[in-house]
Amino acid sequence: MKRISRIIILAIITLSVVSCQNETTGPNKDNEVIKTIMARRSVRQYKDTPIDHETMDLILKCGINAPSGTNAQPWEIRVVDNQELLAEMSEKMLAEFDDSRMAQVKSLPGYRNMFRNATTVVFIANNGNLGRLDCGLLGENMILAAQSLGIGSCCLGGPINFFRTDAGKPYLDKLNFSADYTLLYAIGFGYPDESPEAKPRDESKIKYIE
Repeated sequence: MKRISRIIILAIITLSVVSCQNETTGPNKDNEVIKTIMARRSVRQYKDTPIDHETMDLILKCGINAPSGTNAQPWEIRVVDNQELLAEMSEKMLAEFDDSRMAQVKSLPGYRNMFRNATTVVFIANNGNLGRLDCGLLGENMILAAQSLGIGSCCLGGPINFFRTDAGKPYLDKLNFSADYTLLYAIGFGYPDESPEAKPRDESKIKYIE
């Protein structure tokens, strides 16, 4: 009986050691961070449910905890969740860029704004020509934090062109970035109203160099 007990105890210890080794040395696809990264998609249709400031503050805090060279933190961030202001910007944008792509966005069901109907838009500026990489890391932190909270996102480069026009300048001024900062890109956030499928990823672009 004692021998059987010792065998059972030894088996339990062995299984525990193997389990610990797997957790510390092998890839764990059930890791929450990995699952968040693999599940995240660009969302271009949103519900009209607003994101409360407490939740948005957490997403923004995750953003500014991104790494930056020499901890320079070369970004400035402006958050717009005023729906009337987003709609006003959008109407001016449509008037400035009267093309088929803009018309296509406006024709989407439930159209509210040119930021893909996002209820919150975060504008990110960098310090002159410096910190573009760092600002990219900032944005990635935010979109992954949002994904983990059930909030969709989409990085937006097209609308930035509007803020560089005469018609867009009053709105750029309203964002009130410091004089030496340049608006780089924006991210739309909101509760998803679609579930896009993942697009194929080209793993042949990854190579190990011996």
